[in-house]
Amino acid sequence: MSTRIVIAGTDTDIGKTVFSAALTRALDGYYWKPVQAGLAGDTDSQTVARLSGLAQPRILAEAYKLNTPASPHFAAERDGIEIDAGLLRPQDHPTPLVVETAGGLDVPLTRQLLQIDLLAEWKLPVILCAATRLGTINHSLLSIEALKRRAIPILGIAFIGDENADSERTICDFGRVRRLGRLPVLAELNCNSLKQAFAANFSLPQLLGIGASGP
Repeated sequence: MSTRIVIAGTDTDIGKTVFSAALTRALDGYYWKPVQAGLAGDTDSQTVARLSGLAQPRILAEAYKLNTPASPHFAAERDGIEIDAGLLRPQDHPTPLVVETAGGLDVPLTRQLLQIDLLAEWKLPVILCAATRLGTINHSLLSIEALKRRAIPILGIAFIGDENADSERTICDFGRVRRLGRLPVLAELNCNSLKQAFAANFSLPQLLGIGASGP
């Protein structure tokens, strides 16, 4: 069975799609966004395809593509669709699979199911993406606590944005999670610049927990 990693975020619009693109390319893997809510402009899958440079077959089709840029439960209701959690289960693939969630952990997928409840069923390792902006300590520690309460394995936290050394250290110390690295803001975001930034700031063995020590 190949490596399957879930990319979750402390909030929406923090850069986890960009991180997912970089990681999928570094792993030479597949990418899957189970639920896409909002179809105006590029979807997250299209963004990952563009920024990763991977062939289209590596970008797996979404289980649900919803028109409204809102919580999946509400967007599905607007489209007259009922989300079936059984269709959101990640499959095994010949190379690693990167699964990107929608928004934050407690986003409702249906009126009865939160996204984090689905992650608890999967029991797949999670990389938590957190912005370095104001408010990240609270959002990150609450997200870490929610994951640990449900016994969801956490590979560590990937920061995204300008350096905020004290916030990054505080989150990792209180949350007892590994700091995997920080993806900086790129003046020009494209396939090559993202590849270089990821290689300069992250180590795949450390990210995957190979030979790692600590919390």
